[in-house]
Amino acid sequence: MTTAYLSPTMTIGPREFAWGERTHIMGIVNVSPDSFSGDGLSSVEAAVALARQFSADGADILDVGGQSTRPGATKSEAGFDEITPQEEIARVVPVVAAIRIALPDMPISVDTYKVEVARAAMDAGAHMLNDIYGFRRDAVLAEVAADARVPVCIMHNQRNRAASGDVIADIAAGLRESMLIAKRAGLPASMLIADPGFGFGWRPEQNIEMLRRLSVLRALGLPLLVGTSRKSTIATVLGDAPVEDRLFGTAASVALAIANGADIVRVHDVREMKQVALVTDAIVRGWKADE
Repeated sequence: MTTAYLSPTMTIGPREFAWGERTHIMGIVNVSPDSFSGDGLSSVEAAVALARQFSADGADILDVGGQSTRPGATKSEAGFDEITPQEEIARVVPVVAAIRIALPDMPISVDTYKVEVARAAMDAGAHMLNDIYGFRRDAVLAEVAADARVPVCIMHNQRNRAASGDVIADIAAGLRESMLIAKRAGLPASMLIADPGFGFGWRPEQNIEMLRRLSVLRALGLPLLVGTSRKSTIATVLGDAPVEDRLFGTAASVALAIANGADIVRVHDVREMKQVALVTDAIVRGWKADE
């Protein structure tokens, strides 16, 4: 599989990522008690233990998040119950600091769209930001990332946005807007990763279409991150399967995302999805047995 990346490599903390050579695994370290998948951790010790396990299982990067974005809440325009920056900092920063000590060679991403949280997390040792709004909620976050010289995953979030009827066209337009905001802030495209936003404002059939046509987004020139893990679209396809029964459905979505151009997959089940990625990479990117 070949892709014309705007930049063939990216440094994230202590590691350099070479795009197109293999799929990278992002392990989800959720420190929100309101997680849709029920994986929220209640202590720093539990988060570090999970981080160590993910590292052993083959994770390439860890994504720490303290704000649940599961849909359905009605207390804000965001469509989920937003916590204050102070509460999010209290959840995230001790975990980032502890993982940085426990796993100094592991890149750490922080899943936040709040400037205060981003600054505090980077001060604690985070190497990357993961913004579900792609700077379109708060453009200052792009300036913060530019000043700190850290990479950012920009996601297209379709919630509360009018759809044109063409899923991929809407996603591409949103990501281009995020790229423009980054450029204006002095954050080069070589430090951006694009996430199409699976599960964020789309109906199940639109999420499926997103994966089927994912390769179109490679024209942006950015590495692609896809997060389908355990999400409700998988449950719908499987006949309302509970979270604990979505592993194989997630595996199918991860394999097809890789086949259609994903460079990073964001997952809860690192060991299993690492195996999925290895086999899919062997088929898609080419593989020879050791002689």
